[in-house]
Order: sequence, then C-alpha cells, then structure tokens
Amino acid sequence: MKTFDRFGPLAARTALALIFLSSGLSKLAAPESTGSYIASKGLPFGTLLAVAAGVLELAAGTSVLLGLRARWGAFALIAFLIPVTLIFHNPFGLQGTAAQMQMIQFMKNLAIAGGLLAIAAFGSGPVSLDARVGAGHPLAVGTRPTH
Repeated sequence: MKTFDRFGPLAARTALALIFLSSGLSKLAAPESTGSYIASKGLPFGTLLAVAAGVLELAAGTSVLLGLRARWGAFALIAFLIPVTLIFHNPFGLQGTAAQMQMIQFMKNLAIAGGLLAIAAFGSGPVSLDARVGAGHPLAVGTRPTH
C-alpha cells in the first residue's frame, strides 16, 4: 500500500477533528460566554446548549480523530453543523463586512461537511481503530473493510 493511501485518511481525519476538538474545549472552558452568544440569537438555555455542543464536539471529534466509529462521528458532526451554520453563520439579510464574514463561515462549514461526508461514505481508512478491531467487531459498526 502506498504511503499516501495509508496515511492520507489519517491526516484528513486529524485536520477535520482538530476544529471540533478545539471548539468543544473552548465551549466547555467558558460555557457562559458561549451561552450568551447562543442566547443573543434568540435560543433558550444558552449555557446548557453550549455545554451540550461542547460535549458533542469533543465526543464526535474524538471518534473521527481516532477512527473509532468514525462514520457515526462524522454523521453526528454533520447533523450539528446544519443548524449551527443556518442559525449562526447565515449571511442573508446582512450587509457589507458582516455579510462577507458570515459567508466565509458559511462556506467553511460547507467544506467541513464535505470532508465529513467523505468519511461517512468511505470510512476511516487503514490507520484507524475501526480498521484495527476489524469490520466484524462490535466497535467497528458502520465500517467497511479497507483494501
């Protein structure tokens, strides 16, 4: 197996997971701050939602990073990104720099969702816990054997 074929999926999973791990830790370190921002968008229970988002980002991000049930982690992060992108990064109705900045965030999240869809479609790759435990193992539910 070529080096890129072997380690490319690991590099991709790492790059995708880091943004969620960092964001999750940030939310859990200062849930009131993130909760205030959530509340400013008209959502109730801002601090509770911040903690829930942080836990989800850490759990699913770790799943993607380690390649342990990475498809499930990728699907969870995609499901998380959809409302987050529509509520917090909606550029429509904004003007000038504010619209431009939110469009960048909107497109960034769309690109991240694309990377996560690739993991969901093709699995975590050969350097992963899913591959290590084998496709028949209960921990590897939703994986496909790699070639």
